[in-house]
Amino acid sequence: MLKENRKTVRRYTGKLNMLTKVGMMTCIGLLLTFTTVYADDNGKLEKIYHVYVDGKHAGKVDDKRVIENVMRSKVEEKEEDFGDYTLTVGEEVSFVSERVFNPAYNNSKVSDQIKDTLSIKAEAVELKIADQSAGYFKNKETAENVLKQYKTKYADEEILEKLSAKEQEDSSPEYRQQALVNEKQDEITLDPGETVITNVMLSENVSFAEKKVDPADILTEKQGLMMLEKGTLEEKVHKVEKGEVLGDIAGKYDVTIDELLELNDGLEKDSILQIDQEIHVTDYKPFVDVIVQKEQMKKETIDYETEIIESDDLYKGDKEVKQEGQEGKKEVHYALEMTNDNVTNKEVVNEKTTKEPVKEIIIEGTKVVPSRGTGDLHWPTIGGYVSSNVGERWGSMHKGMDIARPSDRSILAADNGTVVSSGWDDGGYGNKIVISHNNGMKTVYAHLSSISVSSGETVEKGSKIGVMGSTGDSTGVHLHFEVYKNGALQNPQDYF
Repeated sequence: MLKENRKTVRRYTGKLNMLTKVGMMTCIGLLLTFTTVYADDNGKLEKIYHVYVDGKHAGKVDDKRVIENVMRSKVEEKEEDFGDYTLTVGEEVSFVSERVFNPAYNNSKVSDQIKDTLSIKAEAVELKIADQSAGYFKNKETAENVLKQYKTKYADEEILEKLSAKEQEDSSPEYRQQALVNEKQDEITLDPGETVITNVMLSENVSFAEKKVDPADILTEKQGLMMLEKGTLEEKVHKVEKGEVLGDIAGKYDVTIDELLELNDGLEKDSILQIDQEIHVTDYKPFVDVIVQKEQMKKETIDYETEIIESDDLYKGDKEVKQEGQEGKKEVHYALEMTNDNVTNKEVVNEKTTKEPVKEIIIEGTKVVPSRGTGDLHWPTIGGYVSSNVGERWGSMHKGMDIARPSDRSILAADNGTVVSSGWDDGGYGNKIVISHNNGMKTVYAHLSSISVSSGETVEKGSKIGVMGSTGDSTGVHLHFEVYKNGALQNPQDYF
């Protein structure tokens, strides 16, 4: 009985809810009917579009397709010259719809205004080097190709491809796991004369950004490479070298003389330049440097050491080589870093000596030749006999002692001393040597065939000073020998 009552209540409640919904729908319908009638009575409600260009109101149209067609037309017009690029309108065009009574709009006017306002841009990729723009390119691949070609100025393309493949291999999970096991990787093994490039990189950070730019500003790979090679202008200071004029400096930096004058206050066309004078100029600086890391094995020589041994068996200034020095040989493994083909860092990885150097041993004389004579004279020839003595001969005074027929024609210094003169004498002596013994004594040697000492030279007692001959007024090969003491002629035989 209780269950039946509950079912009855539910059926009643459901009917009541249904009646309520029907009533609400009826009310809404009546309301819309009254609203439409009201609108019809006071004018028609129409939809228009407010057009905005980069957030700025440009006008009203009754159909946004009017503006969309203008945009499409401008893009298609530009595609005739730049069909290879993805073109789009450079500005942000937006629409806001509105329903109004008796709307005011001007499709033609707004279309013309939009046509003149809008610019057509191409979707491009900007290459940025150290946050400085290095150009716009069709896509990232083109920009990367430009960088790759720039690197090939200093490393072969084949090497770059190998390095790229190795970089990908090194970044693989398998390689990283193996690297953890082998903390120290095997050293590169090279043969003498072999060089291996281990890395090629750029000196600055490189990044890419998507941009909308004028299609005419997009560079080809060739243009991009020229841009990187040329670089950017920067101001520099040039120091004037000997003989330089303004024209020389202008030509060196590819500027005009007028441009130099603008950069340098007080400088005139007819100014006289001074050596080391500073002139402000402009020159191109590369956007980025290419750094090449390489390892090489070179054969090199090892310098030998030189040992000096002093000996009083040799005169000071004389030397003898006791042992010839010999260079050693070695193989050196270098790690090099080169910036634009210039070595900027060089380290030795290891080196191996393949041949030890041999020391050079030199004996240097310490014996000093005294310039003061002993007073005891040495026979001035090697052997021989006195063919004529000091005194009257043939009606005139014979000032010296003649020595002939020696076993050796070498002429010897009679004592320590200094050569006063050596050379030809016009007074009949022929080739003559005069030695001062710095003790009041002087000796003269005449008729020599040759002389082996010079004026001012210090000679030692018994040392060779020339060769016996028959020059000047001579009747045969012999030595004419004179001795003076305190300026007075002496008889040489008194000193032997």
